[in-house]
Amino acid sequence: MGQIVGAAIVSHHPGLMQCEEFRRAMGAGEDSDLIAGYTRLRQHIEAQKPDVVMIFDSHWFTTGYHLVDGGARYTGSYISDEMPWYLHGVPYDYRGHPELALAIEAVSRERGGFSRAVCHPELGRHYATVNLVKHLRLELSHTPVVTVSSCQNCDWQHFLKSGETIGEAIARSDLRVVLLASGALSHKFNGIDWTPKHPRIFHESNVSSPDNIISDKRAIALMQEGRHDEILARWNEEYRRLPWEAFGAHYLQMLGALGGAECRAKGVVLSDYENARGTGNVHIWFDSQPHLRNHASSGSEFTARSGAAA
Repeated sequence: MGQIVGAAIVSHHPGLMQCEEFRRAMGAGEDSDLIAGYTRLRQHIEAQKPDVVMIFDSHWFTTGYHLVDGGARYTGSYISDEMPWYLHGVPYDYRGHPELALAIEAVSRERGGFSRAVCHPELGRHYATVNLVKHLRLELSHTPVVTVSSCQNCDWQHFLKSGETIGEAIARSDLRVVLLASGALSHKFNGIDWTPKHPRIFHESNVSSPDNIISDKRAIALMQEGRHDEILARWNEEYRRLPWEAFGAHYLQMLGALGGAECRAKGVVLSDYENARGTGNVHIWFDSQPHLRNHASSGSEFTARSGAAA
């Protein structure tokens, strides 16, 4: 039986791709702690020895379907159309996993769902995937990467269902998989003429509003407690309204694969909570846990590790 051996919410913000000298200039002499956080996260991932890393990409917006990239290999040089003045010329060369992508589509078809695999090696990349591939050194480890889109005409329940489908496909496989929800929490940008409140640009006080800071920190605390059900209970009234990046698609799909509202995986915070042009960013790792809902009848098991409630 396949296993989800770990999961994480991971910041991908493009400022982290700039050179250390520039980052320190932005940080009043200090680097972003999200950089050190990548090292901490990489250690967690490497300890699990995954066969595949799956990235829920909050920049890959699709319409009508949750898409899964099923190419055997992706190679190229990335340039961002959003910030090409510094995010350009980023080479990438990493393996995909077509079999897993096709298995997800097969489970979706069984369930009358809306997930499709796209097995084309020229499918465009987005920095929510490329930045993680580079910072987590997935090319060097030769770990296959599968990216999942954020379907823009979905409600939050559809993202949970997408995650359930992915969790079932993994359970039927023989793969060890780490899930990465690539994106921010609150995602309201500061204006173009914004004046920082704190000289260290990454500092949390530069997040777009005090209310967003309070809400993000409340969500982080609930994740540390493993109370994902409480986050879902407040979704429409709070997190959908902030809103979170991609309306939370990256987190919700990850959570759906882990059992949805029944998931009690406790989060380990691996970085400071930081600002990125007004958005709230953090790395949080979740150890795997016994699956509680949609795989219970299939007999699949998830390894219970420290930091997860059984």
